[in-house]
Amino acid sequence: MNPDGLAIATTGLSKRFGRPGHGQLAVDGLDLVVPAGSVYGFLGPNGSGKTTTIRMLLGLVFATAGEISLLGQRIPDHAARALPHVGSLVEGPAFHPYLSGRANLARLDAADLGASRRDSGRRIDHALERVGLTAAAAKRYRNYSLGMRQRLGIAAALLQPRDLLILDEPTNGLDPQGTREVRHLVTQLAADGTTVFVSSHLLSEVEQVCDHVGVMRTGRLVWQGSLAVLGDQQRVRVVVQTPDSTVAKGVLADLGLVEINEEPGTASAVLGSRAPEDIVAALVRAGVAVRGFAVQRPNLEDVFVSLTGEGFDVSA
Repeated sequence: MNPDGLAIATTGLSKRFGRPGHGQLAVDGLDLVVPAGSVYGFLGPNGSGKTTTIRMLLGLVFATAGEISLLGQRIPDHAARALPHVGSLVEGPAFHPYLSGRANLARLDAADLGASRRDSGRRIDHALERVGLTAAAAKRYRNYSLGMRQRLGIAAALLQPRDLLILDEPTNGLDPQGTREVRHLVTQLAADGTTVFVSSHLLSEVEQVCDHVGVMRTGRLVWQGSLAVLGDQQRVRVVVQTPDSTVAKGVLADLGLVEINEEPGTASAVLGSRAPEDIVAALVRAGVAVRGFAVQRPNLEDVFVSLTGEGFDVSA
C-alpha cells in the first residue's frame, strides 16, 4: 500500500485525443487524491472526462501527460503488480451471450493466472451470492435484463479479494431493489477495508454511500475532498417565517448576515458564522413573531450545479 495512505493518486494527468497540439483535450491536469479505505464518488456531467480518467487509471488508455499511482504502484510501469488487486466495471459489462452467468464467470476466473483452480467454484458461488444472482446463475447471459448484466459485471470484479474497486456507473439499469443491493454491497466492501471509486450521475446514491467526492467539469477537477467538508463550504441559509418580515430583515442585517431576501411572510439570509440559536434570540428580543425558523443546507445537486454550472444531462 502507498505509504501516504492513498489508494489512487494522480499528478497533472491529461489526455488529448488527436495530433499533439490539436484535437480534443478530454482530461486536463487532473490531481486525484483518493484515501485508502474511502468510498470516493467521481461526479460530472456527460463528456466531462470521467470514463477517460478511469480508463487511464486501469491502463486501458495511455495518458498524454502526468503520473498515476494505484495502491502505491506507478501505472502503467508497474501495472502487473497493482492491477491484480484492483477490480473494475467500466462502460458496462461484456460477456458471451450464449453462456450462462456462471459459465461466463468461470471463463474469467480461468483466465486469472494467479487464481487457484481448486477454489474456483467457491469463488464463483460467493461472487454470485454477493450480487444476488445465485438463482439466475444457470440462465444464459443473453436472457439477462440490463440490471442483471450490470450485477454480473460487478460479480466478475469480485471474483478475487480486491484492495481497490473501480466502478463506472454501477447502478445503471438497476431497479430500486437492485440499486439498494449495490448500495449495500459498496457499503459492505468499504467496511471490509476495500477502497471503492464510483463514477455516478445518481447524486442521491453518492450522498448515501460516499464519504469523499471529486467533481469534474470539461476535463478539469473543480472540487474534491470529504463530502462533509463540501457541504460545510456551501452557503447555508436561514429562513424566518413571520408576519413581521420587514423587521426580521432589519434584525438579520444588524447581525451582519448577507444576501438577505424578504418576501411577504418570510425573511432569509446566508447564515455565515452566526449560531442559529443566537439569531432566533435576537429576533425575539426585537419583538418579531417567529412562526417558523429553518436552516437550509443545499443538497448535493445544488452544490454540483454551483460548481459546474450545468446539470448531469448536458454534454461538455
